[in-house]
Amino acid sequence: MHDFAFHRPTSLKDARALFARCDDASYLAGGMTLLPTLKQRLAMPSDLIDLSAVGELVGITITDSTVTIGAMTPHAMIETDKALAAAVPVLAAIARQVADPMVRSRGTIGGSLANSDPAADWPAAALGLGATLVTDSREIAADDFFTGLFETALEPGEILTAIRIPRPRRAAYEKFSQPASGFALVGVLAAETADGPRVAVTGAAACVFRQTAMEQALAASWSADAVRAVAVSADGLNSDIHAAADYRAHLVSVMAGRAVAAA
Repeated sequence: MHDFAFHRPTSLKDARALFARCDDASYLAGGMTLLPTLKQRLAMPSDLIDLSAVGELVGITITDSTVTIGAMTPHAMIETDKALAAAVPVLAAIARQVADPMVRSRGTIGGSLANSDPAADWPAAALGLGATLVTDSREIAADDFFTGLFETALEPGEILTAIRIPRPRRAAYEKFSQPASGFALVGVLAAETADGPRVAVTGAAACVFRQTAMEQALAASWSADAVRAVAVSADGLNSDIHAAADYRAHLVSVMAGRAVAAA
């Protein structure tokens, strides 16, 4: 690990000011991905700006139509918040599937979304539920946020501050996990929202994506059989030592059917 300067601001304003003054700064959320990356010298920022003391980034707000989760809210808080579980049960269910208790204690929903790991769970939640990603300077629809492998629409220095999620009529997430890591070989979130069905797939491609053919099938008939009848192409899907692309295509169909049945 290379030397770096460490900062722990207590406000968004101070965090942005620090980033602007540093040569090559990086924000630190829960550190579940960034710290291993630093240890392997795959990233070598001159300055690390820890956001854990910025209190305005933590918390859950629930209204009749939305839930808003601060970006630095840890997975464990989402898992155990009873009011949130009652309002949008799928969010607590997803939090319970994130890694292990220690990761859920330190890792944050915002860190996961900003990292855009192709096999992470929260990107499927944000995209499948039609969330809005709120930053310190603008709002970004989830449909426009995830742009590629570990890439998002965030600009350098921009801070993800919260995730605003419209409350769905029903939703469920089903994941086929890679046994060693717990990451999704394929995970599918299916939701019936005020704007119609949404189906988001994680783990299968370079980043999370919507399965629009299944959404159209669900609009005609909300049933597991409807999504299972949709042919899923292996074109563009990941193929690695854990699963071939055609196997992942099959899992998309299976997980989608289970998610719709569970919703």
